[in-house]
Amino acid sequence: SVTLDDRLPASGVQLHKGDEIWINIFNLTRDKRYWKIDPDLFYPERFQGEDKDHHPYALIPFGSGHRQCIGQDLARLELKAIAVRLMQHVTFGDGGLEVNAGGFISKITLMPKNIGVTINFD
Repeated sequence: SVTLDDRLPASGVQLHKGDEIWINIFNLTRDKRYWKIDPDLFYPERFQGEDKDHHPYALIPFGSGHRQCIGQDLARLELKAIAVRLMQHVTFGDGGLEVNAGGFISKITLMPKNIGVTINFD
């Protein structure tokens, strides 16, 4: 929360001591100013191509600064280990554009409404 009364210079918004400031992560991650590929598309490959060098705060899944997630390094390590094991024993296929279209479901996190993946165990 805000520790002193202050005014934001760019917008002139007045902040008072004790006010809480929340960042709307949903809107931030879908702001077209920060992404070259349509941010509403479920397209994980964006981080390997055009959107690889996106603004550093356009996507903050683990937070930022001194309050960022203490377990983010462990989470990333576990993700890599699981991905490697899956790639050794499973072949994934894309369900296609029609199956993967259709917007989002909003729960604790956002997920695609429809996503088709074929899985073949090797």
